[in-house]
Amino acid sequence: MNTMTSIKKKLALVSTAALLAVGVVAIPSQAHAVAPQCGPANASTGYVSTCGGVTSEGAPYAMLVPANYNGTVFIYSHGYRYNIDVPPLGYKLSTILATPQPGPLANNTDQSAIKYLLSKGYAVTGSAFAPEGWNAASAVKTDVELIGLFKAQFPKTTKVIAWGESLGGFITEALAEQNPNLVNAAGLMCPALGTVEAELSGAGDFLWGMKTFFDNKIQGHNYAAGAAGVAQAYSDLAEIAATAKSLQASLVTNQWPATSGAAGTALAAIPPRSALLLVGLMAGIPTKSAHFDGTTGPGKKTDAAYTSFALAASPALAVLENGAQAAALAVIATLDLEQQTGGAFYDNSKTDYAARVSDDLVSYNAALSGTTAINGMLAFLNPANPAAPRWTETNGAHAKLQALMQNTGNIKVPTIALAATADPIVPAGNTQWLADKYGPQLAAAQDAAMKSYTKASGYTAAKQLFLPIWNNPPASYTKFNADGTPNTTVPAATGTNHCNFTTKQYINFAGMLVDAAATGDVSPKAAVRQAARKSGAIVDLTYQAPLLPFYRK
Repeated sequence: MNTMTSIKKKLALVSTAALLAVGVVAIPSQAHAVAPQCGPANASTGYVSTCGGVTSEGAPYAMLVPANYNGTVFIYSHGYRYNIDVPPLGYKLSTILATPQPGPLANNTDQSAIKYLLSKGYAVTGSAFAPEGWNAASAVKTDVELIGLFKAQFPKTTKVIAWGESLGGFITEALAEQNPNLVNAAGLMCPALGTVEAELSGAGDFLWGMKTFFDNKIQGHNYAAGAAGVAQAYSDLAEIAATAKSLQASLVTNQWPATSGAAGTALAAIPPRSALLLVGLMAGIPTKSAHFDGTTGPGKKTDAAYTSFALAASPALAVLENGAQAAALAVIATLDLEQQTGGAFYDNSKTDYAARVSDDLVSYNAALSGTTAINGMLAFLNPANPAAPRWTETNGAHAKLQALMQNTGNIKVPTIALAATADPIVPAGNTQWLADKYGPQLAAAQDAAMKSYTKASGYTAAKQLFLPIWNNPPASYTKFNADGTPNTTVPAATGTNHCNFTTKQYINFAGMLVDAAATGDVSPKAAVRQAARKSGAIVDLTYQAPLLPFYRK
């Protein structure tokens, strides 16, 4: 892999104007397939031809092809986009985005990784999807069609590398599982995997816990149909933002928010930070966040304040920071899927939260304020307590949710996953689910290789088709102001936040996928490990990310 210095030099070969031209090509809006309409590849476009069109379902797409095209195209599937216009309300939300995206963007805007691939002779393509929201089945159809359109327009294409982020990782895995003949390698970045129910179950646990402990005005599920449901979701976004702000203040005063109701009265002797942490553990939210590492405190390590903050306050603050980020998507995605399934699909009427968090109680005993406090909080959450009513599904929505497209975990093409171990939106347990699914497949391939061994033919090792790469936060990264308060204005630590990758990580990852497409193998060779280390991640086949709570059962 190249150093960042050489990367920057090569980026100059492709002009930004060539990328911006994606929005210049006229794209008809009718909902039937439109063949690519391509601009020239000349000096004014950085010798990159930009093509646009729409698929048969009306998804606008873009293709960027350099004049020195080498025959390999990267097809990118973007992550979850809101399918309704969402007002700011204190969150970084926006209107519906229906523009094509041909590659990953560092910090949501930096096109350097795309430009680098073009400079090396690779083509890139990608689309918006029709519709946006949770759309895996439609998106796979769009990707299949887009591959066909691309190959027809550029017949010298010999290899297709599919990659995507978040929901796009789910789509990419489904594409590779269902159409292995179309894909030479698959790259899953910060991927949701398995079933959407796993993510939405965790979202429901968090929203229910926030409502039950801190604000009964939060609805969290069972939204009405149409505009009325959208209004309810908007109300929830505002309510959750206000509750998060109140909790931030309460973590200093140890006073429960005024909206806490029965929980605030019954559990008044317990610091609200402990209840917040318990909700995070119930929902599978990481206890490391963009600015809180769970190991660092203010002042000297020998100070009592240092230890108290690191052990007691930091995990709760991490859950608050992560949860505030995840809650907005939880509300909008819940609304989206309830509209698709025709009712409330989340049901925790039989969930045993005490059993779910039992493995965490020793590690976080101090942060949860001790055994007596833990027992008191779990007792409050007991289904028998009328002050903590459980949620149940309606209209058979749960079965309809389960009927939506799922990943099988059957790896058929060389596949590499890049996951942050403290991602609050798509926890690393998604990637661990796929690693667990692949383990028996690799063992069976190795067993078959041994059985086929003969003295005459020799031994041919089984090819490894799946490799997880873990993007870990540093051991210590929390920063403090002069007065001892945490500084949350510094950039988020690597390995935290959602899809928080650098241009260098994207480029190194793309290089690994090129090698995988060429060799049909992703065995963790020295070069692969070195490339991962250079980008701040690691190849560690012994690491086990905690599974999402949904999969633990």
